[in-house]
Amino acid sequence: MAVPFENRNFQKELEKKLQELQQQDVKHLLLHSCCAPCSSYVIEYLSRYFQITVFYYNPNISAEEEYRKRVLEQQRFIKEFPAKYPVDFVEGDYEPRVFFDTVKGYEQCKEGGERCFLCYELRLKKTAQLAAEKGYDYFTTTLTISPLKNSVKLNEIGLRLGEEYGVPYLLSDFKKKEGYKRSIELSKEYGLYRQNYCGCAYSR
Repeated sequence: MAVPFENRNFQKELEKKLQELQQQDVKHLLLHSCCAPCSSYVIEYLSRYFQITVFYYNPNISAEEEYRKRVLEQQRFIKEFPAKYPVDFVEGDYEPRVFFDTVKGYEQCKEGGERCFLCYELRLKKTAQLAAEKGYDYFTTTLTISPLKNSVKLNEIGLRLGEEYGVPYLLSDFKKKEGYKRSIELSKEYGLYRQNYCGCAYSR
């Protein structure tokens, strides 16, 4: 009997996939990142298996000053972290108007609800499109490292978009195995700016 999607152990599935990949040539992964602190552990973990391109696409960040600050921190971490395989950086368009149009009518939703799911889809869709356009082997997102983000929903959206765009989505639940704790340690080690909200005007 198949395990219901919401009951699947995404971390175990990821570990199994990584074991398989160790027997193959190094693959290219497009990693959507929400910020440097969340990416820190994910890059440390996955750069042992992939050549990573970090895709920074976060139109949900309403204040441009905040957005720019996070971009610079992301670039700095990539430059300073000694990854096994090269880690590249691509910045997506900064288009907060697209975010506001996407979540129109859902402004009053509670944090972690339908408005957030629309935001997940917006960012993951752009990542899947770029992964297909540039011929990446896989794509995924750092968002599952956050205890405040819905990993089941993120993986559900990612798998669907992977099928739609023809690029495999890497299942994850990066908060598991003390991933979130490790991201805090790395943030301290590298002196990363850690914001206390996701970035949108509603979460602030």
